[in-house]
Amino acid sequence: MSLPLLTVTAAVPAVGAVLTAAVPAARRTAAKWLALLFSLATLALAVLVAVRFDPAGERYQLTESHAWIADFGVRYQLGVDGIGVALIGLTALLVPFVIAAGWHDADPLETRSSRWRPTQGFFALILMVEAMVIISFEATDVFLFYIFFEAMLIPMYFLIGGFGDRAHAGSDENAAAQRSYAAVKFLLYNLAGGLIMLAAVIGLYVVAGNFSLQEITAARAAGTLDMSATTERLLFLGFFFAFAVKAPLWPLHTWLPNAMGESTAPVAVLITAVVDKVGTFAMLRFCLGLFPDASKWATPVILVLALISIVYGALVAVGQRDIKRLVAYASISHFGFIVLGIFAMTSQGQSGATLYMVNHGLSTAALMLVAGFLISRRGSRLIADYGGVQKVAPVLAGTFLIGGLATLSLPGLAPFVSEFLVLVGTFARYPVIGVIATLGIVLAALYTLVLYQRTMTGPVRDEVRGMPDLRARELLVVAPLVALLIGLGVYPKPLTEIVNPAVEYTMADVKQTDPKPTVPMQSVAVEAKNGEAAK
Repeated sequence: MSLPLLTVTAAVPAVGAVLTAAVPAARRTAAKWLALLFSLATLALAVLVAVRFDPAGERYQLTESHAWIADFGVRYQLGVDGIGVALIGLTALLVPFVIAAGWHDADPLETRSSRWRPTQGFFALILMVEAMVIISFEATDVFLFYIFFEAMLIPMYFLIGGFGDRAHAGSDENAAAQRSYAAVKFLLYNLAGGLIMLAAVIGLYVVAGNFSLQEITAARAAGTLDMSATTERLLFLGFFFAFAVKAPLWPLHTWLPNAMGESTAPVAVLITAVVDKVGTFAMLRFCLGLFPDASKWATPVILVLALISIVYGALVAVGQRDIKRLVAYASISHFGFIVLGIFAMTSQGQSGATLYMVNHGLSTAALMLVAGFLISRRGSRLIADYGGVQKVAPVLAGTFLIGGLATLSLPGLAPFVSEFLVLVGTFARYPVIGVIATLGIVLAALYTLVLYQRTMTGPVRDEVRGMPDLRARELLVVAPLVALLIGLGVYPKPLTEIVNPAVEYTMADVKQTDPKPTVPMQSVAVEAKNGEAAK
């Protein structure tokens, strides 16, 4: 039997979580190294998945299928396409950085009971989230996907509520209350979306008789799936609502600023760069794959919601006084771009949306982790408490600037490629929406550069005068992310080669082709030739 690579890739961090949690309480350092070792092993397996995946091959590869709950048609069924491979790679890449960046975030504090910050529990929960996210990207059985889509909420709830930001202003009691509120809000919003999705999952089984993504899409293509337009639209709405909460899309976004603001910086990265990607990924795989006609029916409304997310998130980010909440609202704006690209129904838009998921993960991780290092030094999240940092910590300021420039999609950095493709793909079919969406770029430049100016430039405040620069461990966290942002900005081909074939399959699911240019290239060439002749 061949190695069940996808199962092993998801199982390794799960096993690592159990072993890390079992390390004796006095062996905190051993628990950290063990968690890091298992995260690196998962990264090696993710690289192996990418190596063994053939972009020119079948749509779903490395497949596994085993009977599970046979009476209800549920199977343990896994498979990856190019989009899944890219996002598994992103997840496996970021988790070691999250662990290294949060090396001391769960160490006991003298002023708090250590039982509320068990180091072993903190790192075990991170690995458990990684395992559940990876298998969500692999699952091609709808019911299997649903189980892990919901199960990942549990470790995230404890990471937010039990291991909050130490830079919280106010008393310990107030900080604990704020963490609890953020964790409960996160859980309730996502549970509400999940319950609605569960009803839609059951409805899909009643109509299709099974939960297999491949079998349902094949039956639809063959015309043997008996599903009325009304039923398809209702099921689509049930799935999309859950994914829009997870993404998050306006107006279902309000849990994200609270969750990111009250979390440690590494956990905030885990939320927005890893967990939230499951929502946008599922829109591509399940909404468009299972309900293509309903997806086209809902597209005008979804595009408007995405446009509101882009502009609203950026506008609110401009007015933020808290560094982490600013990054949270910026992420809401960026997720608007991702959803816009998905539902523009063009190959450029969907390729750009998939690249945006990866590139946003890298840029947000770089910016948020450096912001976390900054906040841990000063003990405050407020922008007004900083000033002149670049004079005392130039490396920290420089990496912070690169993360910020990537967030505003500066040409030459990875997010520019994805944002450009999303806007080109949107403009090709919906020019008015494409033009309005460019406002998000202008606002991104505003909130990013103002943030840098207020924290890093100007006179050196007394409170930051003795601030140390990035240490060796922190440089090891940030430097690879910066290198990837530059490398994929200059040469994105390795990602596009994996992603584009999967996008072509998705476009075929919804029976869409790219709009033809309003001015054919042949006409442009003739006009140019005539112009040269006239000269």
